[in-house]
Formats: sequence, structure tokens, C-alpha cells
Amino acid sequence: MTLGQVKEIIEKKGIEFFLCSFVEMSGAPKAKVIPSTHLEDMANDGAGFGGFAAGEIGQSPHDPEMACIPDFNSLTHVPWRDNLAWVAGDMQVEGKPWHYCPRTILKRQLDKAVKNGYTFNVGIEAEFMLLKQDENGLYAPWDTLDTMDKPCYDLKALYRNLDMMTTLIKYMQELDWEPYANDHEDGTCQFELNWTYSDALTTADRHTFFKWMVKTVAEESGLLATFMPKPFSNLTGNGAHFHMSLWDEDNQNNLFLDEDDPYGLSQIGYWFTGGVLKHARALTAVTNPLVNSYKRLVRRKPKSGSTWAPVYVTYGANNRTQMIRIPAHGRIENRLGDGAANPYLAATVLLAAGLDGIENKIDPGLANEDNLYEISDDELERRGIHSLPSNLSDAVDALEENEIIKESLGQEYANYFIEVKREEWRNYHLSVSQWETDNYLTVY
Repeated sequence: MTLGQVKEIIEKKGIEFFLCSFVEMSGAPKAKVIPSTHLEDMANDGAGFGGFAAGEIGQSPHDPEMACIPDFNSLTHVPWRDNLAWVAGDMQVEGKPWHYCPRTILKRQLDKAVKNGYTFNVGIEAEFMLLKQDENGLYAPWDTLDTMDKPCYDLKALYRNLDMMTTLIKYMQELDWEPYANDHEDGTCQFELNWTYSDALTTADRHTFFKWMVKTVAEESGLLATFMPKPFSNLTGNGAHFHMSLWDEDNQNNLFLDEDDPYGLSQIGYWFTGGVLKHARALTAVTNPLVNSYKRLVRRKPKSGSTWAPVYVTYGANNRTQMIRIPAHGRIENRLGDGAANPYLAATVLLAAGLDGIENKIDPGLANEDNLYEISDDELERRGIHSLPSNLSDAVDALEENEIIKESLGQEYANYFIEVKREEWRNYHLSVSQWETDNYLTVY
């Protein structure tokens, strides 16, 4: 989008201010407010940030200022505030692209796909919970009537939240995202909204904006929206499933589609799947980046609701116990990721794994058609079905050993990511949980 086109939008929409925004490792958006009277300054020089104060983005207190250079192709008119627009940016330091910027990392990987003649299209299923703080300052699901053992698709609970859900749908319609479904999910006060897929960069930008939008709308109703992977031990966790396909460079022909195949998947699609499966354990560190993430990836159902979280490195047709599901002809769904995943980094490593699968013609093996939650350990071993990492430390170990995935992030950034996550794991083990107090304090 040219600067002239941006000025036309400003005039047409009455935009007075911009949120010039970026994300750091966690995916949390950061921003500065820039008045539209300084549009050209923002376009040319970006918005300045002291990187060390902004989170995990590879800067120390003595480093030079970072500049967020807006990508006006991401310009999003904020539906609930007519005079405001949001725009995603790429970080630069001293005029050069900053290799610790997640959006820049994804763009670099997408360039590799383009050189091979591919467009990477992605859709994300975003799950979240609505909570309210009680008089003791503790958070709990807000709707005290939402008490069914299996509340998924419950009409009554959905209706009690209809104003908020339809507000979000209308906002997405205003933004031309083409939302097509919304439902009450498996957990108490858990919801999901779906919108049409786009190229990976656009989807990552929209997912970032979406999470902020959901939180903002919830706050206006006195609630907290959380995308935390496993907020409560007794409830289903929040996933972020990635639906993926490769198209030609003009984004006109789906290269994963083969109507003659039983699953509707082309040879390229199978090879891509093989690559994702091969690198699954290393991918998990990025698609499931928190200590808490691994309390969702367990082989047992929660006390309330159902679970669909994957535990094993497998693929199959329309089977939700898989890590990779083929839900329809011409695309695959990676069910591994959760609500804490940085969409830029997750898309980067998934694409890198898939491209490695294509380059090396990695066979994904036989599809699984069984309920994996019910197969015995001996039978899993006989079939050669491997488990995903059971904790963040194991996932980070797998990432450290995987040169393909580290290279996609950039070796320097990958080492930084590993360092940050190892420190997170250490800090977790230095804390004393309520469970430990409940089980040990009076016994020992």
C-alpha cells in the first residue's frame, strides 16, 4: 500500500491516530500512538522504542533505539474507535532489519518459500476463556450457569454471551476478514471464532490484532479474556490450531489438493506433512512455548468437557486425536499449537519443517485411523508411534538438537529463544506451587 493510498484511507475513515505496533517473543503486542499529522515521519523513520524495556527482543539497556517501520498492508481500522487505526511493523536498528523481530523472521522464511514458487496460506482457530475476578482477587469462569459436564456447542451458554460474540463477528465483518463460525467450546466459558484463511503474514497480523480485540471487548464488559493454554486443571485448554496449505506463487492454485487421493492430499502435501512430523518435537518448543502449555498436552480427559489435544506424532483423516488432521481436501491442520504461541514464530517453524519435508521427500508413513487415547503403550511402541515432549524442558532440548528449525529462526535468535525458555523452566522449578503445599506441608 502506497503512502498516497494511506492518506486516502485517513481522509475517508477520519483516522486521527495510529497504533504503530510490533510483537516480541511472547507475541504480546507493543505500540506507540502516532498522530496522523506525523504519518510521513512514521512511514520514513518508524516509531522509536527502547528495546530492553519492550520484552524479549534481543536488546540490553546500552543498545541503540529500535524503530518500528509500519507495513501499511496490515493497516486495520479499529472498529470500536473510528478515529484510530492499527498497523503492524518490522523492527529495525540503525537502519537495518532486526533479526530478533518475530515478524521479520517470518518474512525471511516466506521469502524462501516464494523462491521455490510457493505461497503459504494459513488459518488459525483461536480459542479463549472469559473469566471474572472474585472478591478474593482470584479468576474463575464468569458464567455461574455454565456448569454442564460437556458444555461444547451448548446453545444456552452461547446465547448468554451472544452480545459479545456478535459484536466480535460484526467487527471482523467490518474488517473484511470473513468470519464464518463461532461456538461455545469444550471448556466452561470457552469460545472460538473462525475467520477465512489468508497468506501466513496476513493471518499472523490478524491473529495478533484479534487477541487484542477480544481482550478489549471483554474488558468493556468487566471480564478478562485469556488465551492461556491451560488456565484451570479441571477444564479443557486453549488451542490455536494451524490450518495450512501451499499454493502457487500467484496464490491461485492449491498445491496440496488432489481430488483423486482418498484424503484429497497431493504428494507435495504428504511430503509437507512428513516434514512437520519429523520435526514435531522441536516444533513444540515454539508452538507450545510455556511451562503451562504441557499441562494441556496430556493423555487424559479433563474433569469437565472433552479434550482433543494431541499427545503423539501422527497424522490421519478427520480424526481429532491426531497431531495432524486432514479435515478437508487440500489442507492439513496442525492441532499442536496453543493460545500462547507467537503466530509469526509458529508459522515460521511449521513452514520450515514442511519445506524440508518437500525437499527431502519425507514420507509421513501410514495414516492413523484409531482413537489414540485408547491404544495401549505396547501397541503404540509396536507401531512406532512416538510421543510429543511432556514438558517445556524436553521440547527445548529437542529444539536445540534440530538444525533445520534453528536455522529457520536464525541461529542467533534460536539460541536466544532457548536461553529465555531455559530460564523460564528454571524459574518455574524455583517456585512452590499450591499443589506442593497442599500435599506436603502437613505430611513432612
